Amino acid sequence: MKTCVILDDYQDAAMHMADWSPLADRVKIVPLHHHIADEQALVAALADAEIVVVMRERTPFPARLFARLPALRLLVTSGMRNAAIDLAAATAHGVTVCGTGSGAEAPVELTWALILGLARHLATENAALRQGGPWQSTIGTDLYGRRLGLLGLGRIGTRVGMIGRAFGMKIAAWSPNLTPERTDAAGVALAASKEELLETSDFVSIHLVLGDTTRGLLGAPELARMPAHACLINTARAAIVDQPALIAALEGNRIAGAGLDVFDCEPLPADHPFRRLPNVLATPHLGYVTDGNYRTYFTETVEDIAAWLAGTPVRVLA
Repeated sequence: MKTCVILDDYQDAAMHMADWSPLADRVKIVPLHHHIADEQALVAALADAEIVVVMRERTPFPARLFARLPALRLLVTSGMRNAAIDLAAATAHGVTVCGTGSGAEAPVELTWALILGLARHLATENAALRQGGPWQSTIGTDLYGRRLGLLGLGRIGTRVGMIGRAFGMKIAAWSPNLTPERTDAAGVALAASKEELLETSDFVSIHLVLGDTTRGLLGAPELARMPAHACLINTARAAIVDQPALIAALEGNRIAGAGLDVFDCEPLPADHPFRRLPNVLATPHLGYVTDGNYRTYFTETVEDIAAWLAGTPVRVLA
């Protein structure tokens, strides 16, 4: 019988979100509910596993890790893209990598939760209400008539823009390869440049794929272009924004706030500034964490494993 280890099953959800019975007589399933940051401990936990299941990019799989796991033959990731997996190294070590479907709706909804939370100071007002603090201490920001700038207009960015229009916001978008045809089809304005988008937006929301052209796309000079009353929302990838520059901008109140769901180190260290800054509304990478997505992830994980066992792998990443 083969061993399958499920990593980072934080909510103890994997076994409850899918029917694993098709694998019962062939695969022993071992869910791990805590994150293993130390590589030596991770290697020990996976030493006998021929199959490993990873949730998004919670645990990276660089080349050196593949080299230390000679038993590994199948790696399944939720979603069809995972920048934390070295696919070339997987191929070199004879490891098949498969993915699953993933819905765009969940990160769209969380993006708007962060925008609304920042605009109406929900965390501050809720804390005051629960702790016997002042009754009304903030003044909210209207969304109607304000400008929402989208960095990226793919599946998620387009849906975020649709909701912004429903609030009566003015929507503009920019990305390195964005065309007027795409913005016209989405019903949003094409910003003349990244700089123009930042300078004229009240809320800037990031919806780009992390790559060579987007890593560090927003640094100190770009953040300095944002109006002091503006807020930055990032539910995409932390590395698109220079993290020390963002912390400095927030500490200096050079922007009004940030809504963050992604971080350069996850789980976020207990003493990290994002845990204490009053102008940060942060969630622990929950953008894709919904019952619908989880059912898709783990149901298709079972399918991936069964197909691989049959010698006909599906949803193979290359």
